Amino acid sequence: MATINSVLGPLDSKDLGFTLMHEHVMVAASGLSTHYPDLLGPNREQRAIAALKKAKAGGIQTMLDATTFDLGRDPQLLKTVAEASGVNLINVTGWWLDVPRFMQGVGPNQMADEFIKDLTEGFRGTQIKAGMLKCAADFEGVTPPLETMARAVARAHLQTKVPIMVHSYPTGQVARRQIAIFREEGVDLSRVKIDHSNDTTDTEYLEWILAQGCYLGLDRYPGRYVSPAMRTATLKKLMDMGYGERLCPSHDCICLHIHNENPDGSIPEEHAFQRSNPDQFLYMHHHVIPELQRLGATERDIDMLFIDNPRRLFEGT
Repeated sequence: MATINSVLGPLDSKDLGFTLMHEHVMVAASGLSTHYPDLLGPNREQRAIAALKKAKAGGIQTMLDATTFDLGRDPQLLKTVAEASGVNLINVTGWWLDVPRFMQGVGPNQMADEFIKDLTEGFRGTQIKAGMLKCAADFEGVTPPLETMARAVARAHLQTKVPIMVHSYPTGQVARRQIAIFREEGVDLSRVKIDHSNDTTDTEYLEWILAQGCYLGLDRYPGRYVSPAMRTATLKKLMDMGYGERLCPSHDCICLHIHNENPDGSIPEEHAFQRSNPDQFLYMHHHVIPELQRLGATERDIDMLFIDNPRRLFEGT
């Protein structure tokens, strides 16, 4: 067993239950929810609580909220939503893609120290602690600022033993460089999850990542670049190849986001991500799990993907 920092305090790994390992209660920008909250639409807190209550009623017990500082992390919002909905929320520290120019001279040891404080003391001004580390790179590859953050995350991991989730870009096979950095830093790759991996159907590349010891986050549903059916077929193929114990399906769903103005000047009631996925956090239950079962997955397989694998990643077993 392992003790995990949830936004409500310590959570025993045996109590995770059905877990979605890459979701977002809110995605915006650093400070936006405080300074320009109306961009996120009305009744933000109530809408988030309602969405997570629905998820809880549908069988979801825990979510990993992957919103970093630069994505607009709001620890108090997460605490309020977790308390009201009954869903365990685990938040991350680390960095996504938006490194401000004035931070680009900051070193990896400096940032590692900051991330460690988030994990051990709490986000500044709160007692809410992060429960996982995160770094990122996208189509541009691992740029120098993002390499700094990746090395900082690796060094924070080495001191705290907290697992790492990685925003990656499978079309460009960016995980090859990300994994190389982790190797250079001495990271145990069995504590690393490479996310957005179902944005490709290239199972040869995905098998290479798995062969390094990493988990795969198959966490974009319904997604944009690959059809939902092909995403699920790829997931089942990897299971049939014997890798089921290191796969973590999820949505990368965003509950609260900016409501972009329509061409006529009106503001839509729902943001674009809601319109593309009306099922929100229950898309997995409504579509993916039934399709997996149609393809031959058993109840035990489903438990492995959503209960056992998240627990093993946190426990390091």
